[in-house]
Amino acid sequence: MAATLSDFDAVTIDGQAAPLSAYAGQVVLVVNTASRCGFTPQFAGLEELWQRYRERGLVILGFPSNEFGAQDPGTNDEIASFCQLNYGVSFPMMAKVKVNGGDAHPLWRWLTTEARGVLGTQAVKWNFTKFLVGRDGRVLKRYAPTDAPASLAADIEKALSA
Repeated sequence: MAATLSDFDAVTIDGQAAPLSAYAGQVVLVVNTASRCGFTPQFAGLEELWQRYRERGLVILGFPSNEFGAQDPGTNDEIASFCQLNYGVSFPMMAKVKVNGGDAHPLWRWLTTEARGVLGTQAVKWNFTKFLVGRDGRVLKRYAPTDAPASLAADIEKALSA
């Protein structure tokens, strides 16, 4: 069983291999995203966090998912274009994944096991669920879709200072 974020690999939204070990020693915010969701404007807040903290070691990784209300039906190219054009997203976006069930990306199976949701639920309930991973590669906290990116700043500051 994987022990830290570095044990996983992903694929970037443009199809390149992305070993997450590249982010070892950094604080990472992992988010499942969607382009047609009521929470989609959070892309702007995520980009603000990225711009504010990236020089101090924060990385934001967006993972599009079409599991909730079919709110991200586009191709990886369409999603990348949407995020850049509409929200100026410059943080790393990964290829579309499943975040729940037997076909869930291994990273997401690990995240949901490490940090359970309300009432101990494991499943991701909706788009823009966020996981904060510390410099040691371990999950620090899980945030609900309703948690605005700006509300994570104190926890990010603490993780960056650890």
